[in-house]
Amino acid sequence: MSLVSAKEMLNKARDGKYAVGQFNINNLEWTKAILLTAQENNSPVILGVSEGAGKYMGGYKTVVGMVNGLLEDLKITVPVALHLDHGSYEGAYKAMEAGFSSIMFDGSHYAIDENIAKTTELVKVTSEKGLSLEAEVGSIGGEEDGVVGAGEIADPNECKQISDLGVTMLAAGIGNIHGKYPANWKGLAFDALSQINDVTGDVPLVLHGGTGIPAEMIKKAISLGVAKINVNTECQLSFAEATRKYIESGKDLQGKGFDPRKLLGPGFEAIKATVKEKMELFGSVNQA
Repeated sequence: MSLVSAKEMLNKARDGKYAVGQFNINNLEWTKAILLTAQENNSPVILGVSEGAGKYMGGYKTVVGMVNGLLEDLKITVPVALHLDHGSYEGAYKAMEAGFSSIMFDGSHYAIDENIAKTTELVKVTSEKGLSLEAEVGSIGGEEDGVVGAGEIADPNECKQISDLGVTMLAAGIGNIHGKYPANWKGLAFDALSQINDVTGDVPLVLHGGTGIPAEMIKKAISLGVAKINVNTECQLSFAEATRKYIESGKDLQGKGFDPRKLLGPGFEAIKATVKEKMELFGSVNQA
């Protein structure tokens, strides 16, 4: 199956009161593990690629080639979108040129007028190409690939201004952060989410920083219009833990245990387990 826009899968998720997971990829193992898990669970899926991860993997064209090759060779039939995560204005055009099927333009650090102007242009371009577009209002807390946000609560009026432009999905800051959540985290601002949901109509909302948010909060966010949830750190942590156990148990020193196909195997399986757990929580299993 070819890459698809995220529009149909997210509209279906919003109507069905579940969410589609965006799982960020960092290499071949990550991508293969997520795609196989999506296929095994009959779930739509979004592969997220930050600008830093794209560069790490050799460039956007390399990423697109790898993903398209895996879709064919693994006989993936569930809907898969390849999505630029927290893209700059320039990065958005580069990802589109390379063959991404979905784009996030993160204009949250601009003044609202400039965010609107740049988003308006990208709505036009992505619509012409049949791609989905995610915009952001109110920066997400924490840091991801050098993009730092303070965890702002988005202004509902600004959310309406951006959603009215015709974006496919909207990421709105509601106290969520990237990375691990601190012990003194106050939780998601559901009053703000409810207000944003009321003024943005049927636009699917996006929850960044899905790692570490309690299950009951996830389910409540979905009930209030969240149809896409991003997960990255949790896969990184499970991969690192499984790899650490493999090495600390000395398995890399046994026979050809140093072979990367064996060395990375436990981490690969750990990613699959994490992704399956999230798909079950989000309600996307058997929704392909």
